[in-house]
Amino acid sequence: MHVIVVGCGRVGSEVALNLAGSEHDVIVIDRKLEAFRRLGDDFKGTTMVGVGFDRDVLTEAGITPDCAVAAVTSGDNSNILIARVARETFGVKHVVARIYDPRRASIYERLGIATVASVAWTSARVLRHLLASESTPDWIDPSAKFTIVERRVGASAAGISVANVEAASSGRVAVVGRFGEASIPTPGTLLQEDDVLHVVIPADSGALLDAALEPNGGSH
Repeated sequence: MHVIVVGCGRVGSEVALNLAGSEHDVIVIDRKLEAFRRLGDDFKGTTMVGVGFDRDVLTEAGITPDCAVAAVTSGDNSNILIARVARETFGVKHVVARIYDPRRASIYERLGIATVASVAWTSARVLRHLLASESTPDWIDPSAKFTIVERRVGASAAGISVANVEAASSGRVAVVGRFGEASIPTPGTLLQEDDVLHVVIPADSGALLDAALEPNGGSH
């Protein structure tokens, strides 16, 4: 996957190095040339000096609807602007923005942008949102029989009931995040686009869950 990482601070550099090490095509954008020192001499990706919300810069960086964009600069305003340009101008589906003020999370969520708070495990959360199909579970029980995973609902799964998702995946939807608010759903709860699900599933049922949330993956 082609991934554009905007911001080469601690989180941005960790995300870029992880992605490049996993053979993804990575380009890192930062305003300051010296920021790229964090990547080291063996970085397999590309670097670019520029402003991450500039459309010409993003175009030169190879942005397309099928790529992924991580806005992880040091400013909330810059990150939301980068994320909105990526989503609204270029139609990028896999977009995640780092935030420092958690009160802004609901605003980001209403715009359909995944957010990650500024905490110790930020880089892992950014990767989870960018690479949903490759993400590691949030939790694994000691027997390794069950996991908790996070999934964002796409447009094709809007209107599917929680009961149908659970039946298809042999799991339980424990929490639904919607517009920055979390709730425990009922079986009859209907999913909306950009809902964030936290689902308890058997360890080998990840593919079943993903299929249920894909086009024609579940009945309405």
